[in-house]
Formats: sequence, C-alpha cells, structure tokens
Amino acid sequence: MKPSGSSGVTNNVPSPSENHALNSADGACPWEVSDTARLRRFLCYGSESNIYTAREESQLSMESATTLLSLLQDGQGCEVVEDVKRFARDGRAVALNPCLFALAVCSQHSEQKTKQAAFEALKEVCTCPTHLFAFVQYKKELKEGMKCGIWGRALRRAVSHWYNEQDAMSLALAVTKCKQRHGWTHQDLLRLSHTKPASETIALISKYVTKGWPEVQTAYADKENLEEVVKVLSYLEVVEKVRHSCDETEVVHLIMEHRLEREQLLTDHLKSKDVWRALLKEMPLESVLRILGKMTADKVLEPGSRDMVAVCERIQSEAALKKAKLHPFTILFASENYKRGHNCRGKVKWEPDISILKALDTAFYKSFMNVEPVGKRFAVAVDVSTSLSSVVPGTSVSTAVVAAAITMLIARTEVDTQVLAYSEGAIVPCTIAADMTLTQATIELVKIPTGMTDGTLPMTWATENQKAVDMFIVLTNNPCWSFTASPVESLRKYRQNSGIFSKMVMCGLTSIGHAIADTEDRGLLSMCGFDLGAMSVIRNLAQDLI
Repeated sequence: MKPSGSSGVTNNVPSPSENHALNSADGACPWEVSDTARLRRFLCYGSESNIYTAREESQLSMESATTLLSLLQDGQGCEVVEDVKRFARDGRAVALNPCLFALAVCSQHSEQKTKQAAFEALKEVCTCPTHLFAFVQYKKELKEGMKCGIWGRALRRAVSHWYNEQDAMSLALAVTKCKQRHGWTHQDLLRLSHTKPASETIALISKYVTKGWPEVQTAYADKENLEEVVKVLSYLEVVEKVRHSCDETEVVHLIMEHRLEREQLLTDHLKSKDVWRALLKEMPLESVLRILGKMTADKVLEPGSRDMVAVCERIQSEAALKKAKLHPFTILFASENYKRGHNCRGKVKWEPDISILKALDTAFYKSFMNVEPVGKRFAVAVDVSTSLSSVVPGTSVSTAVVAAAITMLIARTEVDTQVLAYSEGAIVPCTIAADMTLTQATIELVKIPTGMTDGTLPMTWATENQKAVDMFIVLTNNPCWSFTASPVESLRKYRQNSGIFSKMVMCGLTSIGHAIADTEDRGLLSMCGFDLGAMSVIRNLAQDLI
C-alpha cells in the first residue's frame, strides 16, 4: 500500500474496454437497482434500501419485503430460495432472521415448486434449534396475512426430516442446550409435526423430549440396547445428573468429562468459580471473549493464575482463531470493551489485566488470516476534517480507532489499496502503511489538522491522478453529509472518465440515520454507524451481490 502522496504507483486507469463500459452520455450509471439486488439487500441486512444502519434490528414484515413478494409472483421463487441458501450458508447475512423470514414466506407461497424448494432448504438454512424455532414463528406470524395454515403436510414432513436427519449426539446436545425460543419448544414441534423417529436413537431423544427422563429410564432399563443408543442414554443421564446435583465437585467433574455447556447447567451452578473455570476450557472462543470482563470481575481469572495463562494462550492461538473463524473486528470490539473496565450499564466493574490485553492485541493481528480477499481495487478515504475523538454509537471504540482498523484491514488483505485522508478542502499527506500497528495508524490519523469537509475529494483525486478504483470507502464523522458538492455526482464523473463502474460506500461513523442520497444507483450505499456487519455489507457490495 502506498500513501496518497507517493510516487511510482502503477495502477493507472485501463481503457474502458477492459472494464464495465458506461454507455450513458451524461455519465449516469446504467446499473440501476434490480429486483434481485433489492432482495439480496433484504437478505443481507433486512432492508431493501441503500442504507445500512449498524446495530439496528430491522422489523421484518410483508411491507418491508415487497420485492420478495414481487419475485414470487413473477415465478422466480426457486431462484429466491437459492439466494436465501447462499446468504445463510456463506455467512453473507449480517443476521439470519431476514433469511429465515424470506424462507418462511417462500414456504407459504401458492406455487408448488417454490414451496417444495423452501422446505427442502430448511435443514441447510436452519442449522440449530434457534433458527428452526424462529422459522416456525415467522410462519405463524405470516398465517393471517397470507391466508394459509401452518401445520400442513409439507411443514410436518420438513420438521420431521430436520430431527430425523440430525446426528444423534448432536441432537442430544441441541435439545438439552436450547430447549425453547420464540415461544416454541422441541416438545411442541415434535408433537405438531407428528414426527415418526427414523432410528432408535432419534426415538430415544424424542421420548426424552416429550415424556421426560423417568419415562426413558423405564422404557430402556431392561432392554438390550444398540451401542449408539447406550451412548445417547449415558449422555442424557449425565445431563439429568448435573441438573439435580448440588455437589460443586461433581458438577465440575461432569463438565470436564462430558464437555457440558453452561446452558445445560442450573443458575446456582454458575455462582461457582470452579464451575466457570471448567466451562472456559471448552467454551467457544467467541463466547470466551464476551465474558472476559465478568470473569475478571468475579476473580475466576486472576493475574498469573494457571487459568489466566491457559485463556491467554488460547486467545492468541492461531489454530483456535482459525477454528473459530474470528474476524479482526470481533476481537477489536472485545478488546475495547474489556479495556473499558465495566459493562455497558456499569454494574459489573473490573481492573483490566495486562496479560489479557496483550493476548487480545496479538489475536487481533493474527485474525487477519481469517479475512478472505475480495480481489478489487480499493480507495479508503478518511475524513479528518472533524475530530476523530468521538465514540462509534453502541460501542466503546473511538471513531479514530475504527477508521484506522478499517484502513488496516483492507490494506492488509487487498493487494491494490490506496489510503487517503482529506481535510482543508484537499487530500492531505497520509503515511499509513500496511505494516503499521493499530496504535501507529490511529496516531497518524488524529495528528492531521482538521478543516472543511468535502466528500468529493477522493473521486476527484482518483480522476486527476488516473487511478483505477473499483471501490471507494469514505469514512467520516460528519453525521449529516453536509458536503459543499455531491459525492454522488463526483463518482458518476469518475465513472464516465475512467470507464470503470466504481462503487462507493459513505460511512458516517457517528451517524444514526442520515443517507447520502436517495438514489437508484446500485453502486451507492450509505452506512450509519459501524459494526461487524458493516464489513459483510461492504464485501457483498464489492462482489456485486447487493
């Protein structure tokens, strides 16, 4: 990566024939927002608009999914289901609820092929009980508006298949870890679906869910059971034993031996430090990051202790980071929250431990290996005309740190990246380099003098210097997009001059709801605030998916 003022840059603009040619005389974008793009926006972040609002859970309804309905009416239901599967399977959705909602709508459509495709996709999209419960609840909420029933033959068959096609031990864990969500229980679903178990082990788990452990004990006590049935019986016996145990030593032993999880324990068990120490050994790494503050406050993790050393080693283990597929921003937000020394309400307080902070810092840089390059030409422009000392809403992270981290992430993962800073009505020297630490990059940004905001400067710079850019990422603290000129018009002029269909994301790091423009240009997106989901949105836009 070369800073804006460097010489010897070789990525000049290629001829229009090598790119998406723009055929409009006034430079307007020929790529209007298609119905497919609107659908994929909905699947990605729950809205068909070109505005992504961080940390906002969209209210899903038929009114918010008009394009979905239109595509179904046009006979494109099977294509819709394929998109749902793609966004759910590949982790392209910020949250899975829009995908589950869309799948529920497809499953209740009158066209038989669409309905069949939706139910066949159920297991692939609903990978855990929480997803399955949410899907069924969406179907219940849609019942009145779509004038259809819920528990017809197709849903009964699909839910039955969901249970019957599970690995027995995985299902035993699922039904004991997640008993109910969204007003539904496993007992409800097994009863309403009239599930006929496809194997002895599924029959055992079904009886356990619907009749309880005493009935299971009676039914299987005197039988000569298959090896797999014995295995599941033993596991369920352990779960029942731990739920009725008041012996802390016994609970710890059962957790360690059978890898029990905290959702399978009683609330009273979680008052024990030793129980938490046992849970931490096998707890998913992302869950560990979320409770570091509480574990420090409760002295489960004490300075210099064996447990502290083990947790720190795991946090910065490349194998553990790769297995958990943790994104750098997941670790950054966890680190900043831990560094703050109290939870969001301030009720739980702790003294941040230096060894944990060092482990998180190391993990942040190592986790860059989990980010797959997009393979596009990026220009990341940071607006330093206003102070970067404010905090991104909903986080404990300053806008300067977030801006530096976004810049670092793209510069380290994308081969062709230009980093710009603009202030005082011009691009200003910015010597951020890919091999800098986050602290160094942040210092580099905040030392630049503030001045006048002009969001057109990145595109103007690229035009004047004949730079080939596929994706402009403009980061600003200005919440109202009060630019003296239109960044949208500047982008269109750049496209006309370069022959490249460039896209632009205007990210207002402190914005809570303003959009850069009400436009039908598919290559323009506004972001209000910032969270981990924003990186998924940027990635999807860069790859022409939304």
